[in-house]
Amino acid sequence: FRFKDSLAEELRSADLVISHAGAGSCLEALEKGKPLIVVINDKLMDNHQLELAKQLHRDGCVLYCNCSTLVETLQSMDLSALKPFPPGQPEKFASFLDKVFGLQ
Repeated sequence: FRFKDSLAEELRSADLVISHAGAGSCLEALEKGKPLIVVINDKLMDNHQLELAKQLHRDGCVLYCNCSTLVETLQSMDLSALKPFPPGQPEKFASFLDKVFGLQ
């Protein structure tokens, strides 16, 4: 898709998601429990997509590649090795902020 307001329906029915490494796209797929292959745009300056993809890969949550290695990744992937993405804990962040600002 070039652009779509929401991918919720497509994500719900997907068996595998192949996405760029934008944080929102990655988190949306992972929060839905979908196996994810992240394709890095290695032409970006200060390649934050690569940093995110590498960290999510180290955590065992995604596979990543670039455009030239996507077919190889698809042929060799083992989706059963992927770990579920842990749910967010916004209450911990809120508690941290309360302590920092002396609200507790």
